[in-house]
Amino acid sequence: MVRLTVDLIAKSRNHFKKKRGLAFPEYLKTLTHLHFSSKNIEDIGDLSMCRNLTVLYLYDNQITHICNLDFAFNLTHLYMQNNNISQIDNLSNLQKLSKLYLGGNRIAVVDGLETLCELKELHLENQRLAPGEKLLLDPKTLLSLAESLSVLNISHNNIDDIKGLTVLMELQHFSAADNKLHNMEELEHVFSHWPQLLQMDLSGNPVCKKPKYRDRLITVCNSLVTLDGREINELTRQFLINWKASKDAKKKKNKKQITAGPPVLYPITNYFNMGQDPHLGHIHGHSLQRWNPQQPIRAQNVKKCRLLSHAPVSSPICSHADA
Repeated sequence: MVRLTVDLIAKSRNHFKKKRGLAFPEYLKTLTHLHFSSKNIEDIGDLSMCRNLTVLYLYDNQITHICNLDFAFNLTHLYMQNNNISQIDNLSNLQKLSKLYLGGNRIAVVDGLETLCELKELHLENQRLAPGEKLLLDPKTLLSLAESLSVLNISHNNIDDIKGLTVLMELQHFSAADNKLHNMEELEHVFSHWPQLLQMDLSGNPVCKKPKYRDRLITVCNSLVTLDGREINELTRQFLINWKASKDAKKKKNKKQITAGPPVLYPITNYFNMGQDPHLGHIHGHSLQRWNPQQPIRAQNVKKCRLLSHAPVSSPICSHADA
């Protein structure tokens, strides 16, 4: 089994040339970068003498566990993609870590990152999962990364739901290609909470076949520059935003009309024929003529008498003087 230790560093020709006459312990203290990719390494040994390490390259090995990195307080970049890691652990002391590469491993649940308050990039693409299994992201971990994470890659992980990612309001680059995302409304809701988003790749998802998929995402993501590898023309964006605003205004108007309902029509009733005394509102609804102050009172009374002559009455409405 190949294990990464200070002895392996001492045997490395690359580091032997850089010692420049320094004693080996002193040289280890000056190390800021370690390059041990593609070395068939299966385990990480004691590297505590490399106290100033900032970048560690361990990709394309056979490592199964992340361990023995508690000393690396200054580590900012950790490259461990394409190993056999199944769990993220033992990273709590790496509080200066800003870039973490774990793609191509066997991770099913993303957790254990709650203390990494400066993490800006998280790469988790192409996990080698069991059939039917999908990558899950722990809500507590996501919440802890909400104010720092700007780059997230979760492509090719059988993911069909990203509602939990809504909290990542500082995201600028998001890759979720070749998953099983299908709910357009869910995506619109999540992306509306990412005002900083510049680049996004959702290619290879079922949702890409939905009508107006590209148009709808462009109108939701106002700052988006590239979608699925294609740049967004600013004129196109403005046209789509105006189109959406017009469409929403029309929907709002129609909804208001439906809420108000159709006008209510009341039938005109001849209250005189029914033997009822009409009140002022009912009379006003009939064809009774209003009193005209410029007309003689006698003439107006005659007109009223003619109008009401068809109704049966028990006593004369007009006086003898008017007749």
